[in-house]
Amino acid sequence: MAQEIVFITGASSGIGRSIGEFLAQKNYKVYGTSRQPKQDFKNGIHFLALDITSTESIEKATQELIKREGKIDILINNAGVGITGPVEEIPDEQTLNVFQTNYFGPVQLINRVLPFMRKANKGLIINITSIAGYMGLPFRGHYSASKGALQTITEAYRLELRHTSIKLTTIAPGDFATNIAAGRYHAPVKEDSAYKDNYERSLNLMDEHVDNGMNPQEMAEKVYQVIQKKEPKVHYKVGDFLQKISPKLKGLLSDKFYERILANHYKL
Repeated sequence: MAQEIVFITGASSGIGRSIGEFLAQKNYKVYGTSRQPKQDFKNGIHFLALDITSTESIEKATQELIKREGKIDILINNAGVGITGPVEEIPDEQTLNVFQTNYFGPVQLINRVLPFMRKANKGLIINITSIAGYMGLPFRGHYSASKGALQTITEAYRLELRHTSIKLTTIAPGDFATNIAAGRYHAPVKEDSAYKDNYERSLNLMDEHVDNGMNPQEMAEKVYQVIQKKEPKVHYKVGDFLQKISPKLKGLLSDKFYERILANHYKL
């Protein structure tokens, strides 16, 4: 049986690297991306240069992979960026960047890959979203919104591709011990800001959650499990009990009561 080709964005660190290395151990041929790869091959991952915010870069990386392998069996949209701050105070250029990275870029990549999957009459696309995408979290509003958008567009793709052999799903992680906190944009805590105390307290809480987060290996194992399924579910969640149950509670409780729970959690 021919080796399946996996194309995973943001594979140089964190969850993406864990997924790529794990799948390589399971005999998939893995192509991972980063903006500026330091090497062509490492720990089972073949690296390609890709800036998910650039249409030209997306086209170039996709064509390079097709040139090498002639197909893409599995696309994992993992590349993403975090952002924190009061929505009112975040610069417009940072807002545009987080949506370009977390939503528009992945959608563009899906659209570049779909014709090759359609030609092969098979394919699987996994969008890595976030449990934060199920709710509007304080001081993470743009992150929640961008991941929620990727989650929702996946549902639309599934319906539009319903009568094909191309499958789509999302996997939403909770807090994982990765370097995402170091790489995300932090709006500065302004001394004269109306949000100063609440933002500073929430920011410390966010960093604490990441520091005490789960091992990225658990995401890698979940991705592998999903790949094995003939008919993947629409959405999957990976996190501790409270994180996984939170979206379900949102559907069961009144909006105001759920809002009060979040406010108490973030000490607002």
